Amino acid sequence: MRFLDIIEKKKNKLALSDEEIQFWIDGVTNETIPDYQTSALLMAIVLNGMDDHETAKLAEAMMKSGHVLDLSSIEGIKADKHSTGGVGDKTSMALGAMVAACGLKVAKMSGRGLGHTGGTLDKLESIRGFNCYLSEDQFKRQVEEIGLAIIGQTGDLVPADKKLYALRDVTATVNSIPLIASSIMSKKLASGADTILLDVKYGEGAFMKTIGDAKVLAQAMIAIGKKLGRDTMAMITDMDQPLGNTIGNALEVQEAVETVRGKGPEDFTELCIRAGEIMLIQGQLASTKEEARRQIKEAILSGKAFEKLVQMVQYQGGDVEQIKNTDLLPKAKFVTEIRSREAGYISRIHSMQLGILAMKLGAGRATKSDPIKYGVGLKIGVKKGDRVKRGDVLCRVYHDEDLDKDWLEEMYNSFQYSDQVQDPTPIVEAVLGE
Repeated sequence: MRFLDIIEKKKNKLALSDEEIQFWIDGVTNETIPDYQTSALLMAIVLNGMDDHETAKLAEAMMKSGHVLDLSSIEGIKADKHSTGGVGDKTSMALGAMVAACGLKVAKMSGRGLGHTGGTLDKLESIRGFNCYLSEDQFKRQVEEIGLAIIGQTGDLVPADKKLYALRDVTATVNSIPLIASSIMSKKLASGADTILLDVKYGEGAFMKTIGDAKVLAQAMIAIGKKLGRDTMAMITDMDQPLGNTIGNALEVQEAVETVRGKGPEDFTELCIRAGEIMLIQGQLASTKEEARRQIKEAILSGKAFEKLVQMVQYQGGDVEQIKNTDLLPKAKFVTEIRSREAGYISRIHSMQLGILAMKLGAGRATKSDPIKYGVGLKIGVKKGDRVKRGDVLCRVYHDEDLDKDWLEEMYNSFQYSDQVQDPTPIVEAVLGE
């Protein structure tokens, strides 16, 4: 088989066979196919697409390019959840504790943040001593014993995806539904869970800018999961404003703790409960959304969800006193209030811009090697549709260095106003795969 013929075939808008896709991924993994040829095929895929069968086969081949976790020794259904990334997204911490408190086994591998989106591992590591890197045996044991573990991806999981993504990043071939879907699902499938819930975000602060594009990506990932025998569903959720009220690592941990204690922001709480409903039905612990919602609310009100979060932190070496008393989490040196310069209804909150501003404070990374300042970040005081008066607090900034004039101007410009009442946007736009 000649790789040149495979490039030619996709250039001519023809579907690749299973054998051709496997040949490609084997060559990527063992480095027998040069980068320039893979780059050519990637561009052909961006321009000409892949059908559902090709995309599923690509995900499967990438999944099998490295180690695949076998969680079958853990009793019961094992669940995983994945977000396509957003601003203020601390869902895994709160949601995992809620559904694990209801009896679901949650085996979750998460990533770090880059650019305007935060990473779950960075947030968890703002807890003193928290260990994101368990061995496979430790991971399985923890899921078996307490029903919840959130760890970083192991180095030998899906090596083909790492190599392909590095090339896509420098060849303008990131923006392709088949390549995005197969990349995400190869990692989810290799993580070994029986059920997968995808939180596909749309809007300014998300990778997919429109509801339509988010649905296309979600359907592609659901098709991959179902073709490969996994119960896969997706929520389409709003990221045209930050999720919850906080952006920044320790601030988001604090908000996740407040949420599992029943005192979190309305939008974030509702997102967690809606996701939990789906996960409990997938895990066969509830037969209806109403029954699942009752279970989750009981877990919150009884304190079981909070206890589960404390238990996970304790098992992974974290300082539980920082969870029991979040005032002990890392703190910034200064807090500055940003007050509204005008009156009206908040018509738009630029979530990507706020994410970038938080990154510039040190809450995120511009490059993979940048250090994280765990205590800095933003606490947003308004939501779209809120009426504000001149002088009302829009945001509290937690920072370690002085805020320069340009940064402050960008902060003020992150909020837009209208003199008309604004209808709220639903946090969950749709659920797919039911």
